Amino acid sequence: MTNDFDGCQLPCIPKFSLGYAQPTERTVIGRVKRLLAAPWNRHVKKWLKQMYYTSVRWHGESSHQITAKEFAPTIPFQQGDWARVRSREEILATLDPFKELKGCAFLPEMYQYCGTKQRVLRSMRHFMDERDYKLKKVRGVILLENVICNGTPTFGECDRCCFLFWREEWLEKISED
Repeated sequence: MTNDFDGCQLPCIPKFSLGYAQPTERTVIGRVKRLLAAPWNRHVKKWLKQMYYTSVRWHGESSHQITAKEFAPTIPFQQGDWARVRSREEILATLDPFKELKGCAFLPEMYQYCGTKQRVLRSMRHFMDERDYKLKKVRGVILLENVICNGTPTFGECDRCCFLFWREEWLEKISED
């Protein structure tokens, strides 16, 4: 096994990037959000999640967990299947206080797809986590054709066009009609 991740460009990103892009957001609030994003996600949010899920284990299932179980598909999604993205209200009912379902975040940029008909690109089994360059296993996460991220309000525009991760509970299998 080699150290250079033969066949993957991710470990090379620091080598070929030209440095940090200047953010388009110049407001004080925007700069503060960007500055605090990493420590918040690495430390504070991690601790808050541990406390929340410990509380949930003591008190039983929460309403969002029950709703998510009701929405779980009986037949798994396959490449080429058609799916309707559930409504904003249905998806919000499945999210915990961190706007996640089973660790998968529902981003504000994803609301534009609510209620739309989309084609399944694939059901994920593995993905490369860029934070630690490790291959991670996953279940119940779907990629939809041409449904991509173009950046976020906090970090600005991004030209990479990554696929958005969708939990299968947020999708409803439909016929091609």
